[in-house]
Amino acid sequence: MSTKTRKSSVSYRCTECGWTTAKWVGRCGECQSWGTVEEVGGAQDHGRTQAARSVAQPAKPIGQVDSSIAQFTPTHVTELDRVLGGGLVPGAVILLAGEPGVGKSTLLLDAAAKVAGGTTPRNVLYVTGEESAAQVKLRAERIGAVADQLYLTAETDLSTALAHVESVKPQLLIVDSVQTLASSEVDGSAGGVSQVREVAASLIHTAKTKNITTLLVGHVTKEGSIAGPRLLEHLVDVVCQFEGDKHSRIRLLRAIKNRFGPTDEVGCFDLGEAGIESVADPSGLFVSRTPLPVAGTCLSVTVEGRRPLLAEVQALLDKSSTAQPRRATSGLDGSRVAMLLAVLQRRAGVGLASLDCYVSTVGGVRLTEPATDLAVCMALASAAQDRPLPQRLVCFGEIGLAGEVRPVPDINRRIQEVARLGFTHAVVPASPSGPGKIPQGFSVREVTTVSEAIELLFPPRGH
Repeated sequence: MSTKTRKSSVSYRCTECGWTTAKWVGRCGECQSWGTVEEVGGAQDHGRTQAARSVAQPAKPIGQVDSSIAQFTPTHVTELDRVLGGGLVPGAVILLAGEPGVGKSTLLLDAAAKVAGGTTPRNVLYVTGEESAAQVKLRAERIGAVADQLYLTAETDLSTALAHVESVKPQLLIVDSVQTLASSEVDGSAGGVSQVREVAASLIHTAKTKNITTLLVGHVTKEGSIAGPRLLEHLVDVVCQFEGDKHSRIRLLRAIKNRFGPTDEVGCFDLGEAGIESVADPSGLFVSRTPLPVAGTCLSVTVEGRRPLLAEVQALLDKSSTAQPRRATSGLDGSRVAMLLAVLQRRAGVGLASLDCYVSTVGGVRLTEPATDLAVCMALASAAQDRPLPQRLVCFGEIGLAGEVRPVPDINRRIQEVARLGFTHAVVPASPSGPGKIPQGFSVREVTTVSEAIELLFPPRGH
């Protein structure tokens, strides 16, 4: 009589997304990452699960499912509520990522205090693994984020952190950060792929079974993507990115993924010594306040999520002292600006080949929307001719390689925003539907090419 033995087989798993394969490959077949497939040998083939278990709660028709527990509860941080879609949802798991020092902990500590000390106070547990409890207490006192029902613990062990959850019974759990917690049942150091996967799975299971809203702070890599396995982003309900220049006070919060609301909302914050505040109307923060018009500046309107924002582009040209003129940008994509320089040189006859070009934005805002192309070109043309643009003027439109000005979305919304702020003129791309309803006293000029826009704004002297 012989006994059958199952031969252990070696398998390979992607450390980013968890994709498995029977043989090693250099590139993951799921997330297409290179060098992330590693051996997880010794896995035994136990066969497929075929036996059915008894069901504790039978499936219901979707119309009979009680959705009253999944209602939004505002945090009273208005810009955070805007991005989340209305507030916090019981059982939701939210991942907040951002560069070190951008203000993630300050934002969450402020939200935690307002939830714990609001009109209907709720228990909040703040688990910090990067700082001591005393350090967090000092920050909370500085920004006025101290509340009786805000509980604080400095812990890096997952089991102990879950024990605190059982003891405090919070309605809101904040973990700062998920990369600092580690489970003793999993090999590897804190922050490793296996540890992050285990910690996230345990916290998500606790959040779902106990209806605890959970906020996880995540680290980012030097490329700006969220550190850890890509599986982490798939498991959570909401993924938010906190952005901002360390040398500027302005911070932007974007929702990359949101199961409970839109992903095109952007929140704006002002980070100062006294804490972090929501900015409901940030347009004025990205515009310089010079009393007289200056050559080389042009205002534009960019749409961040659903919100139109007024932004200023500045350009400075100088005679180059080297064989290769310098091209420097701040707040704009350098390759995009290089393309616009070539379009101006070739299609509009603006001589920039022998000049050093410096192009920047005001207030630390980063402009990535192609609709700001026309403003960049007009700022460069203004600097080249040393002639300022007319006051109370904005320009927006996408520039093609043929020198054409292409239509952009939300033309009328942009016009309404700048008219509200007191501007009177706009140069916009021509579109079949036109600019829509124009506010009284506002003038709109449509252009089809960048050379046409230059001739309109910089007529020959004496005209």
